[in-house]
Amino acid sequence: MADRLERIAEDIKREVSSIIAREVKDPRLGMISITDVELSRDLSWAKVYYSQLGSEEERRRTLEGLNRAKGFVRSELSKRLRIRHTPEIIFAFDPSLEQGAKMDALLRTLQSSKGDEGEHE
Repeated sequence: MADRLERIAEDIKREVSSIIAREVKDPRLGMISITDVELSRDLSWAKVYYSQLGSEEERRRTLEGLNRAKGFVRSELSKRLRIRHTPEIIFAFDPSLEQGAKMDALLRTLQSSKGDEGEHE
């Protein structure tokens, strides 16, 4: 059963990415990545996590755009997936990409400061 849910979640992730990239024409949806999909056991809902670099205001506008496109995305999913009931979609921001970029920048500053120390000795 868990394998089936994982397979469906992966299918949803792939299809939602494709639908948003190619078919949703909303200027609020810039460069976003669908990072994960969490499905309820009964397939009644799918929490679709997205990631985006940018300000808090850009993220708010993106979420508005995603919520506005939710019905279209769900209807497209129902055409593409071979499941009896298409789950309700819930979009949620995934901060992991942003946190990774901050960690990377932090590590670079540590490495550069360590290199500076070596020159002064």
